[in-house]
Amino acid sequence: MTSAQLESSLSLTTPTLTCDLAIVGGGIVGATLAAALKESGLNIIIIEAQTQPKAASKPQAYALSLLSGRIFESIGVWKKILPQIGNFSAIRLSDADHPEVVKFQTSDLGTEHLGYVGEHRVILAALQDEIAHFPQIQWLCPAEVLKVEYQDKAASLTVKIDGKYQKIDTKLVIGADGARSPIRQAAGINTQGWKYWQSCVAFTIKHHAPRNDIAFERFWYSGPMGILPLPGNRCQIVWTAPHAQAKEILELDEKTFLARLYERTGGLLGELELVSDRFLFPVQLMQSERYTKSRLALVGDAAHCCHPLGGQGLNLGIRDAAALADVLQTAHQQGEDIGELAVLKRYERWRKQENWVILGFTDFLDRLFSNQWWLLMGVRRLGLWLLNSIPFVKRLSLQLMTGLLGKMPQLVRKNYPTG
Repeated sequence: MTSAQLESSLSLTTPTLTCDLAIVGGGIVGATLAAALKESGLNIIIIEAQTQPKAASKPQAYALSLLSGRIFESIGVWKKILPQIGNFSAIRLSDADHPEVVKFQTSDLGTEHLGYVGEHRVILAALQDEIAHFPQIQWLCPAEVLKVEYQDKAASLTVKIDGKYQKIDTKLVIGADGARSPIRQAAGINTQGWKYWQSCVAFTIKHHAPRNDIAFERFWYSGPMGILPLPGNRCQIVWTAPHAQAKEILELDEKTFLARLYERTGGLLGELELVSDRFLFPVQLMQSERYTKSRLALVGDAAHCCHPLGGQGLNLGIRDAAALADVLQTAHQQGEDIGELAVLKRYERWRKQENWVILGFTDFLDRLFSNQWWLLMGVRRLGLWLLNSIPFVKRLSLQLMTGLLGKMPQLVRKNYPTG
């Protein structure tokens, strides 16, 4: 359809919608941003390509950091999420067949847990339910953004919904539409980074180990394996390996696959049962050259992607959402235009630097451990010894992994004034 035909079609549809914030992408990060702004006085439209039930039906599960839990608690959804998800009070970090194991405990931080593991459907459904109580937040779904035009004082979106065309005028567009973000690409924002030589196989198993409150990060020469506890003696596992090997693991018959998994886990989980399909996804590091332009801000995977080692990806997006909500709410209260670049740059300065730390840290760990170079093997095993031997280093590492190292959003500081 040409621009002229599109404009003609628009003239025959419903009147133009207006809002303060148009969030493109109604996944966990986009919905978190909307929920965090529910009492801000801002009118919000969420534009999602799928129906709400379908968007919440993805089979993934994610590690949730302590900070993510505190963010969800502060926006009122944690009481719905926590009873349905797993948690862990210990982390075991090991390097292949090396006997040194780093053991993190809750006493290292003085917290009740060290992290959580939540299924996508549980987290997003809770956010959707919370948002439904606030009439100033409106969903348009399933809907497709066809065009975005940015002006000095506003942005205009053309959206296709139910076979009709809808125009939306907004002060600010939020790109929360994933790693391949059409919003980012249409705005001409370039990215930096690279694709790894590895892919990940993700799946859920049921086990018979006596404990189900330990998270494992088991490094191997071919790549790390993350093992995260879910309710019902289940675990979400992300098995990283070079592309060809990952494809081979994906295609193994179930009996052979479970035998190889038992060997890789060292029998720590006892007898294993596969209770989900296996999913293969490639790994990349990506950082947008900028998170903001006038009338536009990027959050979550639209802004950055990291190696799944340590389960940091979704947590970075949740922190983006909380930080952006903090900046926008403060600007709105002070009578500022929330779409102005000067306002949005406060968010970018806050989050881009912190995200670089995690992107660099996960990249460094993957490269350090995913090899058999004798010199690097000596360095990393010395590092494991230092983690076990120096409490300050162990605590600092835990603070970084749990999100407690860095600037806290205002909504968290209200409940946790000391971080």
